Amino acid sequence: MSTPDFNLLLTLEALLDEGSVAGAARRLKLSPSAMSRALARLRATTGDPLLVRAGRGLVPTPRALALRERVSQLVQEAEAVLRPQQEVDPASLVRTFRLRASDGFVESVGAALLARLATEAPGVRLHFMTKPDKESHALRGGELDFETGVIGANTAPELHTQALFQDRFVAVVRPGHPLCEGPLTAARYADARHIMVSRRAQEHGPVDEALAVFKLERTITTLVPGFATALALVRGSDLVATVPALHCAALHADLVTLPLPFPLPKITLALLWHPRLDADPAHRWLRTLIRETCARAPYQANPKEQ
Repeated sequence: MSTPDFNLLLTLEALLDEGSVAGAARRLKLSPSAMSRALARLRATTGDPLLVRAGRGLVPTPRALALRERVSQLVQEAEAVLRPQQEVDPASLVRTFRLRASDGFVESVGAALLARLATEAPGVRLHFMTKPDKESHALRGGELDFETGVIGANTAPELHTQALFQDRFVAVVRPGHPLCEGPLTAARYADARHIMVSRRAQEHGPVDEALAVFKLERTITTLVPGFATALALVRGSDLVATVPALHCAALHADLVTLPLPFPLPKITLALLWHPRLDADPAHRWLRTLIRETCARAPYQANPKEQ
């Protein structure tokens, strides 16, 4: 069976609307003879005359009348498919997005994001998903719309990224911790007992590399998979957790943060998504909203920082 020529739908719509070969030809910028040949092809394809002579004009057959509404709808739908996407109207948008992020990001920014959505896009649902690793399979497979994280060697090269904010690491201790008394030096920091945060159970990281410059080594008392767990342990012990200041601001508001006594590079938290969603208007709108919300987040400095 041969593939139908879908251009004939445009021809049929013009013929049915105009009721004449000449009128349809002018509408589609064709010659009358070319339109006559197209009508002949339509008659052969449908097995119906479609338009028949009545005096000086043409009148539609019952089959043509039955097709008129369907043909018009099909042409409109085809034009919508091929037309560039329009900007989204958040107020009327109904859609669910999935964002994979750490507990710290959700606690710091999540409430503000949901508040903006409730006001600007009440039909939008944002689901926060757990982040057990840094693999990108879920973004590639369409299970996630976004992910937040620090771009690194494990980040899939095809992913698109957008910086949200820069952060620095700080030492966090309970109020009254011995490190709160007197200036914090690299030696005093290294002598304390530490919590290592690593999803991959790695016991060495950038902090240890920075201490090695001073020929110092810290004692890792325990290893946990996330910052929230580390800070929970800090509250009930003399352990020290080294965490991103802004990223975990809501988690350590009741604790004391201490600037690290040695240089450590800042990190940039980014929003990541797959290229297949890059041009989607709704996705693009929400990316902007997330970036704006992070820029406005009221978590700049911990008042208990020393």
